Amino acid sequence: MTIRVLVADDQELVRTGLSMILDAQPGIDVVGQAADGRQAVSKARELRPDVCLFDIRMPELDGIEATRRLAGPDVADPLAVVVITTFDLDEYVHGALKAGARGFLLKDAGPELLVQAVHAAAAGDALIAPNVTVRLLAAFAATGKRSRVLPPVVPLTVREEEVLLTVARGRTNVEIADELHISLSTTKTHLGSLMDKLGARNRVELAMWAYESGRMD
Repeated sequence: MTIRVLVADDQELVRTGLSMILDAQPGIDVVGQAADGRQAVSKARELRPDVCLFDIRMPELDGIEATRRLAGPDVADPLAVVVITTFDLDEYVHGALKAGARGFLLKDAGPELLVQAVHAAAAGDALIAPNVTVRLLAAFAATGKRSRVLPPVVPLTVREEEVLLTVARGRTNVEIADELHISLSTTKTHLGSLMDKLGARNRVELAMWAYESGRMD
């Protein structure tokens, strides 16, 4: 199965470079490019790619609003969006995740991580470089600019709390299973339960909830 990707970045050199890297991979096909956010939304709705790779800072419509229009809470059939940015402490990243982005990468992350992120997003998962996850979310938490989160109606179990913390530290499913000495299927079951209880759509939102609720202090 070929993963169809739309790449949006206002810098032609970056846009072309990302497209060339992805097109060179077996099983990935860049079906479109966009130079601004408005064009990105239009092409995404027309082409319905499996994954959208969006820069945060774009003219006409920034990456946050473009993401919200394609993957936000009110979107009936959301697309998978991965945000890519130059700055790991970019203040817009938090907004992009809240808008529905499935993950984010730095532009200097390298081809291997870029390809992994596309595959993860297409599979319904999210990939954020673990070191970036921890550093960015910890820095955001330190600013004190947390949203007020309500406790879940159904309390988390002890094991779910443990799984939540590992997600917030950027662990993959396999790493969570190894660290907590549980099976991969059990890990996935706990993740599904966490998403249901916390109203999260993906592990990115689980990580944000962990930080905003003060569990990572």
